[in-house]
Amino acid sequence: MEVYSNENEQVDVLRRFFANNGKALAVGLVIGIAALGGWRYWASHQANSAKEVSARYQQLTGAMQADKPQTLEAVAQFTSENSNTYGALAALDLAKQYVDGNQLDKAAVQLQSGLKDTKDANLQAVLNLRLARIQLQQNQADAALKTLDAVKGEGWTAIVADIRGEALLSKGDKQGARDAWSKGVASDASPALKQMMQMKMNNLS
Repeated sequence: MEVYSNENEQVDVLRRFFANNGKALAVGLVIGIAALGGWRYWASHQANSAKEVSARYQQLTGAMQADKPQTLEAVAQFTSENSNTYGALAALDLAKQYVDGNQLDKAAVQLQSGLKDTKDANLQAVLNLRLARIQLQQNQADAALKTLDAVKGEGWTAIVADIRGEALLSKGDKQGARDAWSKGVASDASPALKQMMQMKMNNLS
C-alpha cells in the first residue's frame, strides 16, 4: 500500500547502504584508528568483524521463512547478540514475520529491542512507526501516541499524522483525529496518502 511506501523505501535504502558500504566504512575505520599507532590491530579486528556481521545478517534474513521456525530463531539469536545497526535491521525484518503470523507481542518485543540497538534517526523512525501500528492493533492507543512522539523528521509528518488520527479515533476523540489528519493532508505527503486521510476526515461527518 502507498501508505507504507515511505517506510519501506527508507528501510531498503538503509539496508542497501550498510550492505554496499559496510566494507568502505570498515576500511575508513581502520585508516582513522590506525593513525593512532598502537590501535592498528584493534582497528583491523573491528573492520573484519563488521564485514562478518554484515554477511551474517544478509545470510540469516535472506533465509527467513515463516513456516520454518528455526530460521526465525536464528535471526532472533542474531538480534540478541548484535547491539548495532545490523541487529536493529534484523529485528525489523523479524518483526514483520511475526506480524504476518499474528504474533504481535513478539513483533513488539523485537521492535523495542531494535530501538535500543541503533542511533540512526531514520531507522529509529521506521521502528517506532511499526511499533505504533502494532500497539494500535493491540488496542493500546495511549502507548501508540507516546511512541509516535518519538518520531522526528519532516519526512515522517504525514505517516505520523495518519497513525495518530487512528489512535485518537479509537479513543473516541473525533476532533483530535480530524486535526491530525488535517495536518497530514496539509503536509508534503504523497497524493494517495493525502486522499486516504481526506476520506477518513469525510467519514467522520
